[in-house]
Amino acid sequence: MGAFLSRLSRVAVVLGLCAGAAAVPVGGAAPAWSDSAGCRSPAPAAVAGFFDGALPGGLRREGVPGAVVSVVSGGRTVFAKGYGLADVARGVGFDASRSLVRIASITKLFTWTAVMQQVQAGRLDLDVDVNRYLRTFTIPATFAAPVTLRTLMGHTAGFEDRFVGTGARTAAEVPPLGEYLAAHVPARVRPPGEVSAYSNYGAALAGYIVSQVSGEPFDRYVQRHLLDPLKMGHSTAAEPVPGPLAADLARSYLPGAVPVPFTFDPMTPDGSISATAADMAHFMIAHLGGGRFGDAAILDPATAALMFQRSSGNDPRLGGYAHGFQDRVFNGHRVLMHDGGWEGFLSVLMLVPGCDLGVFVSVNGVADAGLQKVIDGFFDRFAPAGAVPDSPGPVPPPGTRPAAPLAGLYERTRHGESTIEKILVLLGPARVAVRGDGVVRFQDKDWSPQADGAYALADGSDRLVFLSGAGGRRYVATDRGSAFELMSVWRTPAVNLPVLLVFAVVALSVLAVPVAGVWRRARRRPVRTGGAWRVARWLGAGACGAGLGFLVALGVWLSGDTDGFLFGAPVGFRVLFVVPVVVLAMAGAAAVLTVRGWRGPGAGVVARVHQVVVLAGLSGLVWFLWQWNLIGWRF
Repeated sequence: MGAFLSRLSRVAVVLGLCAGAAAVPVGGAAPAWSDSAGCRSPAPAAVAGFFDGALPGGLRREGVPGAVVSVVSGGRTVFAKGYGLADVARGVGFDASRSLVRIASITKLFTWTAVMQQVQAGRLDLDVDVNRYLRTFTIPATFAAPVTLRTLMGHTAGFEDRFVGTGARTAAEVPPLGEYLAAHVPARVRPPGEVSAYSNYGAALAGYIVSQVSGEPFDRYVQRHLLDPLKMGHSTAAEPVPGPLAADLARSYLPGAVPVPFTFDPMTPDGSISATAADMAHFMIAHLGGGRFGDAAILDPATAALMFQRSSGNDPRLGGYAHGFQDRVFNGHRVLMHDGGWEGFLSVLMLVPGCDLGVFVSVNGVADAGLQKVIDGFFDRFAPAGAVPDSPGPVPPPGTRPAAPLAGLYERTRHGESTIEKILVLLGPARVAVRGDGVVRFQDKDWSPQADGAYALADGSDRLVFLSGAGGRRYVATDRGSAFELMSVWRTPAVNLPVLLVFAVVALSVLAVPVAGVWRRARRRPVRTGGAWRVARWLGAGACGAGLGFLVALGVWLSGDTDGFLFGAPVGFRVLFVVPVVVLAMAGAAAVLTVRGWRGPGAGVVARVHQVVVLAGLSGLVWFLWQWNLIGWRF
């Protein structure tokens, strides 16, 4: 949506950081966690020299105020440092031990760790219906298979996505987590376990389930069972950030050093944590160390090892999920990671178990600050290519099967379906073309066929496969975790845009109705049409004018700055949606009165034909409005 979506395109840079080399099926024996093939011991001086040379220049080029980094290896923090400014107005520099950054979706790793703690305690089962743990609301039984914690962890629950109303300006606007989740249950649009579609709601639901079985609010649970044992004393899952820490919260910025206000997340388990880079190092050490940090254990060794096993994926040839971690291959190394983008912060956490290496980087600007280049350089230096990936453990069968390449328009699996956000599907389809030489053209890139049936970019930075799911659904998925579904013909621009074009021409033609009336009066030719016919003509013309005005206004809203939609649809936008209801009512009345007045006096052949054309155009408009959830108030 407008400016927000343009920022999401920048966030996508971070989403793809882990795909710097061709993903290969991971398997075989796992190497030891000491220096394995291709790993190099990250000496503090070497790491410092690398980031001192790589980050400051990127910050200057992109106009990003600051960044903070931590690197761990061998059960200790090897490096932690801040660069640039955490608060431009106050001139406060970034400090790895004091400056809190909003880690956004990296919070999910804490949520999934909490889930595994409760699995370890015997209170949760990853493979039962989540409704077993819900007391005040339920997830609808849309499909035969239930939503489980495992499908939530792999973002394969089949939920639609929503953006409108997923943020809040003040704490007073944030309802209790259970109330919010109950009031905003997303539609289930595909069978669980079939294909991934990233879901913030799914992660929030998992965190809420943890709070239900533990009897503790999510932020308090995280504090007691994760932050405190890991000695993350300068981090919090609470919103707003508690007073003692608030002064150290870094600010985030739009281009031009415009500060971004603190934004509350009603679905706290999906992105509420604010943390320092030094504290995030403790979290990485614990996961690389079998669940232990110093004398404390957040997971037992068996559960920690289970969490690193692949738990879901669109296809074994691609990256997937390991109990909530994004499971990728980078420079030939298996990488478990997560990224986050919220309120102007961009962050990424990456673990390389085979090298006993972890890195966390966060910037406080919406530009990427050259992060892709920085991460590429870091891996080339400390985990260069040539290694054999360590085993992810048993790879569960995906919910899809390989399929032959199929050209067409594809929509992202992550999209809205039951609300007005569905219209975004029409605005951004991805075209797949298959050339005679077998090369696939997708997202303006050429993907060449590989021996295993996948397709790869020439530089090896990403792979692609075609898949088939239940009910003949067809998908294309990439190694970076994104998946697209083949659009039905009725949802494609090739059908919808001509419908709108025809309607627009018809709507403009109704201008001839009053012109013809004036012309006839000027020539002193009395209008003797019946009352029903006359009203039908004016109702049809009015419906066309209102419909055309609605489409123009909707286009203006969607092409403008729509950041405010994060806090809910603005009042003016909601009022606009009265118009489609009025159009539907006027078009229906026009149709009825046209039939009643058809045999009346005075209506010529041209007028009759034109009225039929007007009603046909209105029928096309109503079909379009209904198809894209634009009739009613489904926000």
